[in-house]
Amino acid sequence: MSLFLNVILPIMIVFASGFVLQKCRFLDVKSVSTVSLYILSPALVFISLYDAEFNSSYFMIVIYMFALFYFMVLLNKILAKIFKWSQNIESASILSTGFMNSGNYGLPVVLFSLGQVALPYAVFIMVVQGLQNNFFGIYYASRSSSGVKRALQNIMRMPTTYAMILAFICQYLNINISESIHSTLTMVGDAAIPVMMIMLGMQLGSITGIKLNWQVIYSAVVLKMLIAPLFAFAFVFLFDIDPLIGAILIIISAMPPAATTTMYAIEFDTEPELVSSITFIGTVVSIVTITILLNVI
Repeated sequence: MSLFLNVILPIMIVFASGFVLQKCRFLDVKSVSTVSLYILSPALVFISLYDAEFNSSYFMIVIYMFALFYFMVLLNKILAKIFKWSQNIESASILSTGFMNSGNYGLPVVLFSLGQVALPYAVFIMVVQGLQNNFFGIYYASRSSSGVKRALQNIMRMPTTYAMILAFICQYLNINISESIHSTLTMVGDAAIPVMMIMLGMQLGSITGIKLNWQVIYSAVVLKMLIAPLFAFAFVFLFDIDPLIGAILIIISAMPPAATTTMYAIEFDTEPELVSSITFIGTVVSIVTITILLNVI
């Protein structure tokens, strides 16, 4: 109960504030998202990775993120064969289970439960997930000849991509930034997490269409909220991962679907109401599942 009160409840209150605000005022979520995407998140990514001490754990994180994604794709393809899903339904399920909410939701949970020491790793996961989301998310949402081209263009438009590259360059070449710039970037980066939390509540409050295809919803929620963290447990056990990194991977894997996949589903008409339904229900279910998971680890 203490973990729920100290970790999950404060996060849910912030989510709820954004949700209620959006229901009362219906603000432009895209404007808030743009501020976060182009100013706050790049500052958070750069300063977190610039201050980090890189080691083999970062390499293992990359391996794990791709292993988890392809594992989810494989399971969805098996379910699509068994239940005879259309390609659109299969794509919708992949969008809902292959990409977790590692930013708006994952960062605050990791920060509140594991502390500041875990933040650089969680930020790195957010960046890797963002690259995956903007490439594979576009691909599976479009499934057209322009899908790969559009996906590559999308990645190159992401400011966090360049923030990550710049941080790596500074680390590799031992380039020191002045204390004033470091303090400014830290201040801006510190605003990223609470803004992302409020933004998730606003995104959930913007959902208007619900499509209760329970067969797909049940399978997607089970894959995302149960199978994915079990896969993380197995990966951590098999490869003898550092306990802190292992805990981060398990927590992030248990996050509900990323809200950005709903935007891709809407843009490419890939069962947007179904993807929205899975995102909303997965986020609600996560209140229970993540509380249990935090008590376990």
